[in-house]
Amino acid sequence: MLKFVGGVLIISAATLFGFLKAAHYVRRPKQIRAMISALGRMETEITYALTPLPEAFLSLSKQVADPVSSLFRITAERLAASDGISTREIWQMSVKDVWTRTSMKQAEQEVVLQLGGVLGLSDRSDQIKHLRLAMSQLQTEESESREEQRRYEKMWKSLGVLIGALIVILMY
Repeated sequence: MLKFVGGVLIISAATLFGFLKAAHYVRRPKQIRAMISALGRMETEITYALTPLPEAFLSLSKQVADPVSSLFRITAERLAASDGISTREIWQMSVKDVWTRTSMKQAEQEVVLQLGGVLGLSDRSDQIKHLRLAMSQLQTEESESREEQRRYEKMWKSLGVLIGALIVILMY
């Protein structure tokens, strides 16, 4: 009886691990889409509303889902309380703080960090060009992430169950 319970626990743990890895592949395209949507809204804020960056970031944080909303909320808070720190430095600190909570990869982080270098420094038209470039690059990453999801999600789910079964077989 004890062996049976142990085997069930091992298979359950391995299956859970596989499903958690698969969930990572499901979250990544959603988070990239949320970032693209936020950047599109930022473009609207800059183009039509002429909203200052701290207010625009705070507004964006209320319009998108977490963890992307956390990036904009933290940046808005830091901009409001900045002591002469540049927008670029605040953006970089915020991205580095929030990025570990996302399922996005290094490529998306680099796009977002590059965008932060021009926010608030150039005129409206230049910022809009950079926002559109970032959205375009993120759309490319999103299509690649959907392909990865298609390829690896099912594999990790199956692999978790199979590894658990293998461990149980090897133990008995």
